[in-house]
Amino acid sequence: MRFAVSLLMFICVASVIGTVLQQNQADNNYIDQFGPFWFTVFDKFSIWHIYNSWWFLLIMAFLVVSTTICLLRNAPKMVRDMQSFREYVRASSLRSFHHRVEATAPVSPAESLARLQQWLGAQGYKSKVRQDGDSMMLAAKKGAANRLGYIFAHAAIVVICVGGLLDSELPVRLQVWLGGKQPVTENMLISQVPESGRLSARNPSFRANMLVPEGAQSSSGIISVDEGVLVQPLPFTLKLNKFLVDYYSTGMPSSFKSEVEVTDPETGKSFSQTIEVNEPLRYKGVTVYQSSFDDGGSTLELLGYPLAGASAKPFELAGTVGSSADLMAAGGSRAVPLKIEFSGLRVINVEDLSGEVAPQPKAVIDHVAAVTGSAAGAKNEHLRNVGPSVQYRIIGEDGQSYEYTNYMLPMMLDDSLVFLAGVRESEAVPYRYVRIPADADNSVAEFMNLRAALADPAAVQQAAQRFARKNANETMQAPMLEKAVLGALDTFYRKGFNGIIEQVPEQDREKVLGFAVPMIQLSLAELRDVMRERSGQTAVKREGQEGIQADQWIQMSLLALANLPDYPAPVFLTLKGFDQVEASVFQVARSPGKNTVYLGCLFLIIGVFSMFYIRDRRVWVWIKPHAGGSELLAAMTSQRRTLDFNHEFDRFKEAFKRLST
Repeated sequence: MRFAVSLLMFICVASVIGTVLQQNQADNNYIDQFGPFWFTVFDKFSIWHIYNSWWFLLIMAFLVVSTTICLLRNAPKMVRDMQSFREYVRASSLRSFHHRVEATAPVSPAESLARLQQWLGAQGYKSKVRQDGDSMMLAAKKGAANRLGYIFAHAAIVVICVGGLLDSELPVRLQVWLGGKQPVTENMLISQVPESGRLSARNPSFRANMLVPEGAQSSSGIISVDEGVLVQPLPFTLKLNKFLVDYYSTGMPSSFKSEVEVTDPETGKSFSQTIEVNEPLRYKGVTVYQSSFDDGGSTLELLGYPLAGASAKPFELAGTVGSSADLMAAGGSRAVPLKIEFSGLRVINVEDLSGEVAPQPKAVIDHVAAVTGSAAGAKNEHLRNVGPSVQYRIIGEDGQSYEYTNYMLPMMLDDSLVFLAGVRESEAVPYRYVRIPADADNSVAEFMNLRAALADPAAVQQAAQRFARKNANETMQAPMLEKAVLGALDTFYRKGFNGIIEQVPEQDREKVLGFAVPMIQLSLAELRDVMRERSGQTAVKREGQEGIQADQWIQMSLLALANLPDYPAPVFLTLKGFDQVEASVFQVARSPGKNTVYLGCLFLIIGVFSMFYIRDRRVWVWIKPHAGGSELLAAMTSQRRTLDFNHEFDRFKEAFKRLST
């Protein structure tokens, strides 16, 4: 019993950990939360999926075995004790009881026995008489079902643990360990999975996931096992006709549901049903829960711009979420092969546009909160839906990859209309954003033309000459100023502001930037005019409101160009159009242990009720002849001698004396 209690304490502690620590998340989340060292330590104990860890299941199994042995050893004795009246207690031993009473009665022993039996029966006692010569031993009991409480409570522990083991990964893992099943680790279609990677349709217990795009159907679930997966066939086919989702003002989903059609392959009959959160589908012993939703393979139309070389000619690129495409991008002297993996499409992005955070063109823009991230509360009046965004990964020829997120529409940040372009190394780090100013057509085309012009020596030469003519003076003549502009623009294009000050002593950097930044900004304004003249556009007005807007656009371009050297992609992709396809993510489970656990809970309720609310009482009365009457010696006992028991004995003593008169 001590061993079982110790195991139960271990299970309680593990359950607390499993409740407090969110289970079955990506490793990166735990590394970010605990750090690499503690992640390695905790990973040894599998606390990320603690309820299916080997040691938790082992403790459960030991607890079942230990409690079962305890139950088998003690239950028969308890049942016999419940049935026994213990009528063979010796009369002399009754005098050692603390709760006893003695009396003499003027009536015969038989009459005394009849009176006592009648009173005890009225109080709910069952009695039995043992004749011993002229004397009699009356043994009575009530509340014997109290012992059932111990039996049911211990049986409840066994039944609940067995139900937990049935609904754990143990049945699937036993098939892997003993049944020859091998998890699939390669990327392949379900139809290509070998028999060793498929579980039986009669699998008694499983919990699988199933992703079904709109208009598609599936009859198999996927079970993750270690580093691979197993395919679980289902006894029906599920088709997703329509996926519906509603959103809060924060952009978080308020509700989502799936309109499905279920077909039984054995009978060919079909029926329709709506699956919602907390309203699952149950059919043929399998329960289908609405777990979440995802992209089901939306088609994307993207417009790409080169970020290297003197060309700004856009190109079109088509893709599908979940697939990849190959691309040859300009990379200076030669074309660079790239692989584009399209990972996501978010149609709704509710952002906090309060502008309370200062511009951070090289770091994360803290006040941008995506729908799947840490969005602000619903009462934030600055929340705006800024439209769709696309997520993709670019893998270079060296195998290095980065994740990107780009918004389809411009948004107003710090009184400037800009496009946000995010980049990060992995999911473990947040996005760093570059703000690209929007032009009069709400596109990035003019900025990309300016970037290309900055890579064109002839255009830069012409812009530098114009700047030198307008700003030359006696101390800084035009040739010298033109040379300074050319050097500054070349360094700025290749390395940003870091290149301007990398060779400058730290105490002089502020002075150098104070001179270089205005010079580069004015030179970019001249370069913009050169670029527009070459393309046949009108010159930018420098006066009035249009002049203020032009200066603001150049300032934002200056910041964006300063960040481009740190933007690792040789191309910039913007979302031109899309055809969204929703997909519903279902959790499919066969849980025979659920009913077993319910039965165990019923046993536990019966056991607790029996132990705490049914009071065990035993009474013995020794009756023997005495001087023409009878002499009586009575004793009363209980497993728990509480204050209520003392009061009950006092009532028994008063009734006993009354009956003996």
